[in-house]
Amino acid sequence: MGSFCNDRSIFSHEVSSCGFWPEGELVDRPIYYSYAYPEPPDFKDVDIQPSEGFYDLNMREFILPYDAVRNASSPDKVLMDFLQSTYIAATTTVKWDRSKLERQLI
Repeated sequence: MGSFCNDRSIFSHEVSSCGFWPEGELVDRPIYYSYAYPEPPDFKDVDIQPSEGFYDLNMREFILPYDAVRNASSPDKVLMDFLQSTYIAATTTVKWDRSKLERQLI
C-alpha cells in the first residue's frame, strides 16, 4: 500500500500504482487506492472521478471506498473512472510522455 512507500530504496524509478486494500491497520473499510511515488507536489490537488474518491492526507494517496463501487449502478465504470483519473493525475503532474508509456488496445 502506498503509505509504506516512504523508503526510496523500494522503487528505482517513478511509479503510478493502484490496488485494492480489504481493510486493516490503516483503513477501517475496504478501499481502492492510487498513488504516485515519489509524490509530485500538485498530485493531491488534482480533481479526480468519481466524486466519492478523495485524497487522504495521512495515507498520501487517493482513496475510493469499496462501497461506492459496490453500490453504483455501473460499478465497472466507477472503478475505471477512478483508476483512469488518478493515473492521469500522476502522469500530468509528473509530466510523463504518455505516448511512450501507453499502447492502443486492439
